[in-house]
Amino acid sequence: MKKYFIACLPLFMMLLGFVSCSDDEELTDSRITYYVKFEMQGKDFMESPIGVDFVDPGCKATLGEEDFTNQITVSGLDKIDKNVPGLYQVTYSGTNKDGFTTSVSRTVAVCDPSITDDISGDYLTVNGTKRIRKGVETPYPKNKVSIEKKASGLFYVDDMIGGYYAQGVYAEYGDITAMKGYILLHADGTITGISGHVDAWNDDYTNFTDGKFDKNTGGITWNVEYAGMNFIVVLNK
Repeated sequence: MKKYFIACLPLFMMLLGFVSCSDDEELTDSRITYYVKFEMQGKDFMESPIGVDFVDPGCKATLGEEDFTNQITVSGLDKIDKNVPGLYQVTYSGTNKDGFTTSVSRTVAVCDPSITDDISGDYLTVNGTKRIRKGVETPYPKNKVSIEKKASGLFYVDDMIGGYYAQGVYAEYGDITAMKGYILLHADGTITGISGHVDAWNDDYTNFTDGKFDKNTGGITWNVEYAGMNFIVVLNK
């Protein structure tokens, strides 16, 4: 009988250990952690007039039942340039006692809220679209260009050089050779460039001139100087 008991003892201890581990895991899994919750004041997308300081409406926060507002971190406000049109992100974040961080973000558009014209849509390059290099002109009509409204007067363009590389010379590489960027539409129909970048070569345009939106025809034109060349883009829907 003693031999039988001794032989079974290791098995009993293993089972006991297994039950103990299972109990510990169950206790670990049942622990509750509270995450910081946010109540953004104002809208999550706001327009701020060019030249005017942006006033942040702020954000409230709670952790469980407690007010956590004074312990959250706000980042991005110092990056907003009131004189440079564009989209800026303001992020509110908070970390609980277990080290878990949550956050919410607000997009601030520095723009001209008085602009009501909307030039967003899908366009084609038409006659007059050409690249000029060392006096030699190369036409390239029938390429696709998409313009997306981001805020009042502020628009994103998927290729500011009208698809010359992305749909022509280097079509096999796709939109990595496209010049993606932002333009600003003014009340008089003129268009200025804000930014334009080509990922393939990690560079930007040198100059953006002669931007114009014709309200009567819906046509758009501009001239982008890039890498010692001029890309005259003429767009119609």
